[in-house]
Amino acid sequence: MDKLWILQVTAVFLSAIILLLYKNSYRFRSKHRRKPLPLGTLGWPFLGETIEFVSCAYSDRPESFMDKRRSMYGKVFKSHIFGNPTIVSTDAEVSKFVLQSDAKAFVPSYPKSLTELMGKSSILLINGSLQRRIHGLVGAFFKSPHLKAQITRDMQKYVQESMANWSEDHPTYIQDETKTIAFQVLVKALISLNPGDEMEFLKKQFQEFIAGLMSLPINIPGSTLYRSLQAKKKMVKLVKKTIQARKNTSGISNFPKDVVDVLLSDTSEQLTDDLIADNMIDMMIPGEDSVPVLMTLAIKYLSDCPAALQQLMEENMKLKRHKDQLGEPLCWSDYLSLPFTQNVITETLRMGNIIIGVMRKAMKDVEIKGYLIPKGWCVFAYFRSVHLDENHYDWPYEFNPWRWQDKDMSTCNFTPFGGGQRLCPGLDLARLEASIFLHHFVTQFRWVAEDDTIVNFPTVRMKRRMPIWVKRRGDP
Repeated sequence: MDKLWILQVTAVFLSAIILLLYKNSYRFRSKHRRKPLPLGTLGWPFLGETIEFVSCAYSDRPESFMDKRRSMYGKVFKSHIFGNPTIVSTDAEVSKFVLQSDAKAFVPSYPKSLTELMGKSSILLINGSLQRRIHGLVGAFFKSPHLKAQITRDMQKYVQESMANWSEDHPTYIQDETKTIAFQVLVKALISLNPGDEMEFLKKQFQEFIAGLMSLPINIPGSTLYRSLQAKKKMVKLVKKTIQARKNTSGISNFPKDVVDVLLSDTSEQLTDDLIADNMIDMMIPGEDSVPVLMTLAIKYLSDCPAALQQLMEENMKLKRHKDQLGEPLCWSDYLSLPFTQNVITETLRMGNIIIGVMRKAMKDVEIKGYLIPKGWCVFAYFRSVHLDENHYDWPYEFNPWRWQDKDMSTCNFTPFGGGQRLCPGLDLARLEASIFLHHFVTQFRWVAEDDTIVNFPTVRMKRRMPIWVKRRGDP
């Protein structure tokens, strides 16, 4: 009898649990009935679809991974890459929504090796008021006419010094030359460091540091990540010495000459010397990576498009002759006033996709355009697929600067510098530096480019560093 009673109670108890689970499952389905996960597959256990993504990324059509799934599942789909369940967006409107959302909805998400190298105080990782303060201070300084004038003087100087050493007897490697120029210009704007022994030391350490950004997250002596972290410590020490010297001697300038001055002028206790030094290192990345690649790719595309090169050369020659007649040097507004030059830069940004996309982590369940992005999942806003979408651009794989003559660059279909609160603050300076380099290059040289190919992963670069044979204009 007791056994029968126990069995009955157990049956009732199990029935209650089953009913409760059913109700909870029903409630979950009801709750998300109008908010389904995007279609797609999570791939293999643990590995997900990372191997296929990386394999495609190394090809000449990195977007093929996205194109294949977009044809099956739509512009927004689920996947599993780099160890995380991920919603991939190749939809411009969805990506815009993610980029413009605040930290309550999405925060930056990066590979573990990168987050360890950058540190918790990096502008790439911090959120909220501190991120807005630093981004606002730096962004306002980068837009200032004073800095643009300084960048123009420095860029002209370093470009001329570099080009004076170019020989017609052996190839010039454009990628190497532009990296040297851009790094010097940016470090001067950040910490007022001029070329010399300290600059060479900083550049050597920085190259060691940047090698670990996409490395395996293994921090043991001898590993790439370990060497990168050691290199960063050396760079931080150098930058902190600069910060301390600034405090002890000249004090904080009312008219900032560099980003260190800008951040030291903030009275917030949150902007410590360590935070400022760490962020100076992070802000050097465009000088080694994105800005030089922009200039290099422009030369690559122009070499393959004689009509565009001819029009660019004529536009810049006309400006040079005009300024020579007036006896005036070129100023930053002169370079940015050349419409076709700006179209060439814009088209290079669209085709080159130096920043292929950004990753964010959902801090809560988010619904957009009928899709559910679950809390804890990553979102990969993939710019490259948008920039090469034939629905947005006719003949998207054709270098065509003329397409921008009547096209709006402010649409969500064109996001080479990201968007929202984390829009790259140096976008105007990148255009200015590229404009100055192109002006002096096409007005001083003719050239023949050797065959080279674009590598798209883990960063965009030329496989052979873009070798060209130059001949100075005016020579017989």
